Amino acid sequence: MRRFASWLSATDPRTEVPPLGLLAHRYRRKHPHIYTDSEIKGILTRAQQLPSCRGLRASTYTTLFGLLAVTGMRVNEALGLDRKDVDLVGAILYIRRAKFGKSRYVPIHRSTARALKNYAAARDRIICCRSTDAFFVSEQGNRISEFIARYTFAKVCQHLGLRVLAKGHGRGPRLHDMRHRFAVRTLVQWYRAGLDVERELPKLSTYLGHVHVNDTYWYLEAVPELLQLATDRLMRREADQ
Repeated sequence: MRRFASWLSATDPRTEVPPLGLLAHRYRRKHPHIYTDSEIKGILTRAQQLPSCRGLRASTYTTLFGLLAVTGMRVNEALGLDRKDVDLVGAILYIRRAKFGKSRYVPIHRSTARALKNYAAARDRIICCRSTDAFFVSEQGNRISEFIARYTFAKVCQHLGLRVLAKGHGRGPRLHDMRHRFAVRTLVQWYRAGLDVERELPKLSTYLGHVHVNDTYWYLEAVPELLQLATDRLMRREADQ
C-alpha cells in the first residue's frame, strides 16, 4: 500500500504516504544455506542407504536429490515430471505449469540424463504395474508428495548433523536450498571466468523459472562472496573508465 501511495503522490500531492515502520513485521527471505560439495556427497551417500522394502526408495531419493542439486529445479517441479516430460535422448526436461503457471524447457548434462535413465530402468523393473505417469514414484507406484520428499530429506540431513533434531522436520538447511546452491555456484563461476554477469543473468533467471530477473539479483546480496565479487567488478569497471 505504501508503494502505491508513493507512486500516486507523484500525480496527486494530496495523497498521504504511510510512514516507514508503521507495521511491526515484514516478510524477509530466509538466508540460504549453500551446500558444499562434501555435504552434497554426504546427502547422496546417505540417501543410497535408505531402508527399502522393494529396493526402489534409495534409488528414487538419490536421483531426486541429485537432480535438484545439478539443475536448481523446485522440488515440486521435479516431482511433477511425467515420463513424457523427460527426454533422455535430447537431455531436456519439460516443466509444465510451474510457479505462476509458467512452463519451460530445462536442458540437462549428459551425465544427468544417464542417471535419470538408470533410475527409470530400475523403476520399471521393480514397479511392474504402472498406476501413474509420474517419473519419480514411491515403492507403491504412486507419485511422491512434496511433504514426503521434504521429510525424507530432513531425516537424511539430521543423520548427517546438518539439521537440529526437533519436532517435525527439525531446523536447518532445506531441500529448497539446493536451488540456492545451483544459482550461487553458477554466478560465482561466471564472475571468476570474467563474464559480464549482468548480461548473463537473464539466462540464469530463465533457466530457474523466475518471473522477474530481480528474483535472481537477490542472490547477489544474499551471499557475501557474491556481493564481494560484484563490488570488486564494479570497482574495476570504474577504475578503467
